[in-house]
Amino acid sequence: MSGFTRGRDDVARRPDAFRTRERRVRVLGGHDVALLNGPVFLVGLFYAVSPWVLGFAAAHHDLAVHDLVVGCAVCLLTVGFTVAPERMTGLSAALGVTGLWMVFSPWAVVRHPGRAAAVDGVVLGVLALVLGLLSTALIRRANRLP
Repeated sequence: MSGFTRGRDDVARRPDAFRTRERRVRVLGGHDVALLNGPVFLVGLFYAVSPWVLGFAAAHHDLAVHDLVVGCAVCLLTVGFTVAPERMTGLSAALGVTGLWMVFSPWAVVRHPGRAAAVDGVVLGVLALVLGLLSTALIRRANRLP
């Protein structure tokens, strides 16, 4: 037990402890960023199950597996944003890059994806891209020193 107390005292004596604590309060206090977690999770969830919902899983098995993996990755990013936002702030740009990949992936994975797969990739990819860019902008605004 004394090891934990000593570690906490060491952090309190650091010269940047006040700034670190202040930054953490600003990031966690930014409810605007937290409001994006729900829609991003829903985009990832629907992207993961969309091959079966829209009915192109049987025709494009590789694309269905791809969509499942990428959708689960987006959901895991969102869980990380929710559970440990102060540690995941740098990964908000990764959501935008993932959204950009989602837009082009139907043609990268399958030569002729079909209308449902193409529309699914473009619509959900653009949503993920916009939400990722918005999240990045809100986090940068929260991290700016007053």
